[in-house]
This record gives sequence, structure tokens and C-alpha cells, in this order.
Amino acid sequence: MPAHVAVIMDGNGRWARQRALPRQAGHRAGVRTARQIVEACAKRGIGTLTLFAFSSENWRRPRREVGALMRLFIEALEREADELHSNGIRLSFIGDRGSLSPALQAQMAEAEERTRGNTRLALVVALAYGGRWDLVSAARALARDVAAGRLDPEAIDDEAIAQRLALAGLPDPDLLIRTGGEHRISNFLLWNLAYAECYFTDRLWPDFNEQDLDAALDRYRKVERRFGMTSEQVETDSPAGKDTSC
Repeated sequence: MPAHVAVIMDGNGRWARQRALPRQAGHRAGVRTARQIVEACAKRGIGTLTLFAFSSENWRRPRREVGALMRLFIEALEREADELHSNGIRLSFIGDRGSLSPALQAQMAEAEERTRGNTRLALVVALAYGGRWDLVSAARALARDVAAGRLDPEAIDDEAIAQRLALAGLPDPDLLIRTGGEHRISNFLLWNLAYAECYFTDRLWPDFNEQDLDAALDRYRKVERRFGMTSEQVETDSPAGKDTSC
């Protein structure tokens, strides 16, 4: 199994439109799917699951839809936090919290604190998140450390940047799943997805299920991950008998 799966949950609006329903109905259906996939990943032994819930670009959507989404996030937190905690799932959030309402920020912090000690699955929700925002934030943190004399500019390397990104302390995603038929990463985890295997499906997010998840995992297990090396190097560096396909 991949240690870390990241998901771009796309297609809620189209799912609702196909059924002559308001877009909000699609978002609510998407929350139900998210709940099922979180539990499915936990059952399969996946250590970390990151869900792209709301991007920094989504603020450009109609104000009414954005407001409804924010209310839905608050409702979902109120309803799901206890269940996540009882199932041993640690919840955390990445993104620009300052752009969110104080009420939502408070609920996010409370849910994080309540589930902090859980170890069954690390669930990361990207909310008001953008990959460029993440990199800019890391650059600013590095600049502050250099200006304060805490860091030599020549010591800045990949690890120094990674430690200042939103996913610091977690493994980079091994597998990216995007639903909805689009074949792009849409400013999501630009640094961390450098070597992730990508799985794109036409299935709209509210219709995505455990069988679809297993299809993505099966494809992942068949891929030889070389990280810039040749197949021969991977075979040489791998312990005898080890499956180098994942």
C-alpha cells in the first residue's frame, strides 16, 4: 500500500447538474463520499490521506456558493469530528487559515487538538490551500531565518524547504487520485507531488467508491517507481525478493 494518498475531489457540481440539483447537493454528496473513503483507507492500512477540499482559487466562485461551502465545512466538522476521534483518526488542516472565518478556524483547531493523539490514520484536509501559496510561505520563512541569522543561505537545500511546507513531518504522497475527468494537479502540493504516481478517473467524486479506490491502488502496485534511476539500479538497490513496483 502507498504510505500517503492524496485526492483531488472533483466533480461535485457536475454530479448535481446531471441530476437537476443545486450545486450544494453535489457538495453534500461529496462529503458522504469523503467519509467512506477515509474509512476505506484506514481499513487498508494507508497511513496518511490528504483531501483537497477548497483551493485558494475557489474564492473566485460565486459568493453564494462559497458561503454555502463554508457553512457545510462547519456542519461537517461538528458532525464528523467525534466519529473520526472514536475511529482513531488524527485530523489536521493545511492552508491559509487567516482567510477563513473565526468560527471555522476555532472548530478546526478544536478538532485537531481532540484527535492529536490518534495514530490509525492521519487525515489532512487542504482548506483554502494552494501549492504556490505553500511555496511562498516557505520562502518567507526561510527569508526570516536568514535575516535573523538563524540560517546560512548556503545551507538552504531540499530538506530546508520541505521542513517549512504545509506537509512538513509527513511523507510525500506516493499516489495522487483525481476524479472528474481532468488531467491536471490544479496548484495542489506542487513540491510534494514531484514523484507521486497519478491516477485520473472520469468518475465524479460523489460516485467514487471503494472499488474505484482499489482500482487506483492496484494500478499503483504495478508501477515501478524509479525516482530518476534505471530499472537495473532499482533492482540492484532493492533487497532480494522485494517487489519494486511500489
